[in-house]
Amino acid sequence: MKLVDTLDEQALLEDIIETAKPPLPAECRHLHYLLSTPFRYGALYPHGSRFRRAGFTQGVWYGSEDVETAIAEMAFYRLLFFAESPETPWPGGISEFTAFAAPTATDIAVDLLDPAFDAAREDLEHLTDYTACQAFADRARQDGAEIIRYRSVRDPERRANLAVLSCAAFAAAMPLRQQSWRLRISATGVLALGPAPADRLGFGRDAFAADPRLASLAWDR
Repeated sequence: MKLVDTLDEQALLEDIIETAKPPLPAECRHLHYLLSTPFRYGALYPHGSRFRRAGFTQGVWYGSEDVETAIAEMAFYRLLFFAESPETPWPGGISEFTAFAAPTATDIAVDLLDPAFDAAREDLEHLTDYTACQAFADRARQDGAEIIRYRSVRDPERRANLAVLSCAAFAAAMPLRQQSWRLRISATGVLALGPAPADRLGFGRDAFAADPRLASLAWDR
């Protein structure tokens, strides 16, 4: 909006930008960009994530069953940025984020919270090494699975996340409910305020200290 004068110009600019992006698979083109963006296979995925390998790999959309889990994940990765950038000062203000719901439905899913996976749980819930999870996702795709349900290692309550492996698993083309959350990141940790007075979450200095990448975070800067 800073580059244009009218809404028509803004829409045109968005269309031009869209042509410069890697193409979406045909089965994803009906989806809202918040759902389809991870599936732009033509883009190099610079770093591996829990269920996706680095490189030109098939996409994964990550979500949480509870908004509190999504906020915990967000808080962790925001702090990880500052851990990896020790000279960056803490932000002076409050950042606003939008949480949204996306319904899913599939005939084939895998639930890693099932006791059947207890023997492999240490590897599947490792804080930093995603090798076992990436290999598991490869096998799950081969077997036709579209969703992997797994435990969040960032949420203090250890609630569930979802890794959506296929656009076909979305039951609606558009995101549903939306909420505004405000995050304040400082030398004391992360404070999150949601839309209702009771929506208040705090993550102190020791909240994610089990992860070695944050154990040495320079809090005072």
